Amino acid sequence: MKAAMFQTPFLPPTRSSREVFRWAVEQAVVADQAGLAEYWIGEHAMQSWESIPNPELIIAAAALETENIKFAPGAHLLPYHQPGSLALQVAFLSNVLEGRYILGIGAGAYPDDAVIRGITDMSWNHEMEIESIELMERIWSGQPFHQEGKFFKAGFPENDPGHPHRDTRPWGGSIEIGVTGLSANSPSIKFAGERGYLPISVYSGDKFVRQHWNTYEEAAVTAGRTPDRASHHVVRDVFIADTDKEARRLAVEGGMGRAWEEYLLPVYKRFGILGGLLHDESIDPADVNAEYLADHVWFVGSAETVTEKIQEFADSTGGFGTLMPYSYDYIDNPEPWNNSLEILGREIMPKIIDPVPALVGSVA
Repeated sequence: MKAAMFQTPFLPPTRSSREVFRWAVEQAVVADQAGLAEYWIGEHAMQSWESIPNPELIIAAAALETENIKFAPGAHLLPYHQPGSLALQVAFLSNVLEGRYILGIGAGAYPDDAVIRGITDMSWNHEMEIESIELMERIWSGQPFHQEGKFFKAGFPENDPGHPHRDTRPWGGSIEIGVTGLSANSPSIKFAGERGYLPISVYSGDKFVRQHWNTYEEAAVTAGRTPDRASHHVVRDVFIADTDKEARRLAVEGGMGRAWEEYLLPVYKRFGILGGLLHDESIDPADVNAEYLADHVWFVGSAETVTEKIQEFADSTGGFGTLMPYSYDYIDNPEPWNNSLEILGREIMPKIIDPVPALVGSVA
């Protein structure tokens, strides 16, 4: 079982663009040195708390400063990109990174991100996403074609011997692709299963995670694919310190607690998924705060405590391949946060007993 980081980033609007950029690049280096397997960066045009409009800028800046970690936009919102331009950009970076690249794709969830691109009706976004990725895959094949689709035009030109093309194929000829799901019956997770993409579950309760795998597995089997639980990525919050008390304080009083109180809890309420975080149905969602999350939702505590919590979660959900903590604002005092990542990557994840092998390929 592996660990990754999801650099959305959840940094408050008071942080400047330069601070956000520097933190994201520095955290990529820290994650690489801590032994994390992957580093995902969100793409958002208008969100004040999630303020990186182009993940590839971070990936490019960190590419030559890291050695092992894979990078991924999480995710490129395909309705808002010209497929030809994005296909070339993705292929180029996959070669710069010599294969340390995963393409996260999405249809887009925030209306303002659509409006700024001139899209006022988002009901077509999923169809646009499918058309776009299919065009990109044709471009990566390097074979001449021209296609005028319902939403996009793109193609690959015939080679001119007098002015030959460079090789525009991705490293190794193909790109690993991941898709994020939020709702219990996520159409994105179903889409990932149908296409053989990596499924990424944004955590909203153990039941949701199990449902995501069931959805993915059923879609994969129906499409004639063999599902592998090791491909399943799950987003969970983690903070590790010397003692349970210190970890709880750093989480609740630090950037993690602030992001949840000011931004994430309202988002979870808006999408109607906050109920999945409740350990007891009698709890009023209005009473959920950072203290509640630290005690019942986040993986917070000493290395021993967090190891136990992650193992219990793996056993409860049937297993998964990659645990993905979000990143938060610890810019002013990064040492405890960075130390937490080091402990997670180097000490804890290698100890987790993975129930995945016994369940690979089974249909729930």
